[in-house]
Amino acid sequence: MRHGKTINHLGRTASHRNAMLSNMASSLIQHKRITTTVAKAKALRKFVEPLLTKSKSDTTHSRRLVFSVLNNKETLKELFGTVSAKIATRPGGYTRIIKLSATRLGDNAEMCIIELVDFNETLLEANNAAEAKATTRRSRGKKKATAEGESSAEVVAEDKPAKKAKAAATEVSAPEDTATETLKDGETREEKAAE
Repeated sequence: MRHGKTINHLGRTASHRNAMLSNMASSLIQHKRITTTVAKAKALRKFVEPLLTKSKSDTTHSRRLVFSVLNNKETLKELFGTVSAKIATRPGGYTRIIKLSATRLGDNAEMCIIELVDFNETLLEANNAAEAKATTRRSRGKKKATAEGESSAEVVAEDKPAKKAKAAATEVSAPEDTATETLKDGETREEKAAE
């Protein structure tokens, strides 16, 4: 049983697992997308995301920490050069796992693609196109709303004197209405006041 065991050991010793994850992280950083099994991809995500976060601050200390894990100078240049510039504004979630329908022929393992989110050009173009369409609609709506808002403000400004005049007329006419009001006995107020 695996009660409380959160790390997937992947059927390897600690040194073998760390070397494999280091090599996979280097490949992911250099190629931006790799195909592997789902189990390895989930383990790699936990392994590589802290390294990507460390690359955001380009200091000697962070470079040494990352190099102690990756042990590859070309990968380090790529990570602190192009990758860190693209992920600078992203607050985490740098990788995406896309499961494939095909399984591996030898052992029927589930396969997937793990990629860096900011380097998938097709999805970025689709998102930019959707945002461009959405902003166009919103800007038109705001222009119409402001135009309607101005016209409605003008109408309200014009209606205020008319409403005041109407209110004054109802105040004047109110006593007249009460004067002709009939009481229970059928007498009017004027007749009652004369008595």
